[in-house]
Amino acid sequence: MNFRGLLIVVSGPSGAGKGTICKALVKRDPSIVVSVSATTREPRNGEEHGIAYHFYDKAAFLSMIDNDGFLEYATVYDNYYGTPKQFVIDKIASGENVLLEIDIQGALQVKKKYPEGIFVFVLPPSMKELKSRIVGRGSETQESLTKRLSSAYSEIEYIKNYDYFIVNDTVEHATDVLQAIISAEKCRVDADIEEIVSKFKEETENA
Repeated sequence: MNFRGLLIVVSGPSGAGKGTICKALVKRDPSIVVSVSATTREPRNGEEHGIAYHFYDKAAFLSMIDNDGFLEYATVYDNYYGTPKQFVIDKIASGENVLLEIDIQGALQVKKKYPEGIFVFVLPPSMKELKSRIVGRGSETQESLTKRLSSAYSEIEYIKNYDYFIVNDTVEHATDVLQAIISAEKCRVDADIEEIVSKFKEETENA
């Protein structure tokens, strides 16, 4: 049976560790397909089309918007960024699981276009730990740190729009939980019920 794949959308506040968890998951399970974003910005040194990003000029990107070609998109510093829709749909149809790590606003857009996705929210163990992680980066002023923490607190309120949450106490444990969520969702009856019933009906008739 070639069951449909899943779209797993992972997001959470900055510093919660969603990117680290996603990288750990893909390292454990190379069969998971990572959704590659599209952008209109110029490639940086070493970036390849289709690997780092899908690089498009502005006209091509806007044409894709007009033709409903994105699950979500946004403008950041005069450049467009988005998640190509057809790539994700094709991979899911072929039975592959697609992982999309994205910010909260983008995830909410994806949910409108593809509500059957699995939406996972990554939380830090505490706001104190989140502050420690952000400070540990060494790239924040006191003003930007205060702003990030305030933003994180506001973002956590969006957790009600998600199906699952993961507390990232350790990367290993958080990755275990994400794997368990995917395994459970793959076994949901309502996901493939018609195909399951059809298969066993056909086998019964041919027995």
